[in-house]
Amino acid sequence: MQDILPLLQDPAAWIALVTLVVMEVVLGIDNLIFISILTNKLPPEHREKARKIGIGLALVMRLALLGTVAWIVKLTAPVFSIFDHPFSWKDIILIAGGLFLVWKATKEIHHNVDPTDHKEDMVGGTATTTFAAAIGQILLLDLVFSVDSIITAVGMTPHLPIMVVAVVAAVTVMLVAATPLANFIERNPTIVMLALAFLLMIGTTLIAEGMGFHVPKGYVYAAMAFSALVEVLNMLSRNRRQRAHDAKH
Repeated sequence: MQDILPLLQDPAAWIALVTLVVMEVVLGIDNLIFISILTNKLPPEHREKARKIGIGLALVMRLALLGTVAWIVKLTAPVFSIFDHPFSWKDIILIAGGLFLVWKATKEIHHNVDPTDHKEDMVGGTATTTFAAAIGQILLLDLVFSVDSIITAVGMTPHLPIMVVAVVAAVTVMLVAATPLANFIERNPTIVMLALAFLLMIGTTLIAEGMGFHVPKGYVYAAMAFSALVEVLNMLSRNRRQRAHDAKH
């Protein structure tokens, strides 16, 4: 409590908190898109539960990582080099997560283009196996996004209470937005392909970051926002043409 009271009276701490909350929410978009697409592959009765478990695991993982901040900071230390380029555990985690994300998004795009090829489904088998597989994949990506999120938080503020509040606020936003986003994606098939393209771009960005090529997040999210805006305009145009067609008939 003695550490928290000075922070409550410090305007700089409040500014840091607001900035970090916004940053964590933006970083959580990647996680949320993956969870939404993956849970939409489950039977309807399992989707809500899977989303809550997936986002709950994201919160638990982020808070657990915050409890080991000293260890998290060490993840950025080089552990080996290839052609004089150093790689840290953070780089390895980002590369592995990026490869996994690219692989899963590519498989799902293939399934959407050729829906008769059920072998390429993201998660297959019975409902029970599907649910377990979905949670396992969500957990894996939660780890990747959580490490990236916490390292970003550590770089923005040295105060652990601010990090905890920002993470809880960001995950709460994810929890509130998860079902509406998943339902919107399911109702609009073209949005599914756009979201999968986002996952491909995010996966590629993670790989590039792990290889030492810094990609400004602002450029990535600006591209995503522009693409989403274009798709919204296309949807409005399609709906207007459909209403005009229905009115004539």
